[in-house]
Amino acid sequence: MEMLQYDFMQRAFLAGILISIICPIIGTFVVLRRLSMIGDTLSHASLAGIAAGMLGNFYPMWGAIIFSVAAAIGIEKLRKNFSQYAELSISIVLSASIGLAVLMISLADSFNADLMSFLFGSIIAVTAKDIMIMAGISLFIIISVWLLYKELLYITFDEEGAALAGIPTETLNIFFTVLTALTIVAAMRVVGILMISSMLVVPVAASMQISKSFRSTMLNSVIFGLIAVVLGLIASYYFNLAPGGTIVLFSVALLLLMIGSKKFILKSGS
Repeated sequence: MEMLQYDFMQRAFLAGILISIICPIIGTFVVLRRLSMIGDTLSHASLAGIAAGMLGNFYPMWGAIIFSVAAAIGIEKLRKNFSQYAELSISIVLSASIGLAVLMISLADSFNADLMSFLFGSIIAVTAKDIMIMAGISLFIIISVWLLYKELLYITFDEEGAALAGIPTETLNIFFTVLTALTIVAAMRVVGILMISSMLVVPVAASMQISKSFRSTMLNSVIFGLIAVVLGLIASYYFNLAPGGTIVLFSVALLLLMIGSKKFILKSGS
């Protein structure tokens, strides 16, 4: 436990615990709504915001929040115009985000160490200010999901039925996509922009192998996310590895373990 004597590791674990809760919570809705690619899209939008922050010499996370929320709203607005091809809205915003991010980075004229820490995650780059913002975002997401749980559940499984029942589906869809964007911003410091979508999807996929209900899927995915984050941070500290990749690999290992366990149980039962 010597690593917890260091302030940067304490901050890394605090940040890790926060993202291991909010990523699977939002990810459960994302996966069941078949929107797994939205994480990649919004993470690239946040990259453009970070580059804009560095270029404009202001706190990069504010730029990430602004750009990713704008992209979230853009996805939902475009989804209305391509109602028969909803995935097109994600692809369009993804393309625009990548182009804007590359443009911003080229104007900044360098890939400095701070930008690399956003791309791949870092256990030493998490600051007290980052923790405060992440805690605020996490609290907002948890309270929002708690208050809107029934409505979000309804539109996840039957959006047309929810609209007929009087639920403001358009507003709720925009709000949920904004929550997803905020989740990505909160997670990028530890996991890294290139790995965030994996934290939304992989723990949920592992949980779906053993869970029997929506609630148990969400709860188990949080547990898997927490295990992957803790093990990933420990391994990244002792072996000097990028935390994002290490956390994701532990998540994938848990997924493979659950798939193997499920097959073993089925064979034993037969």
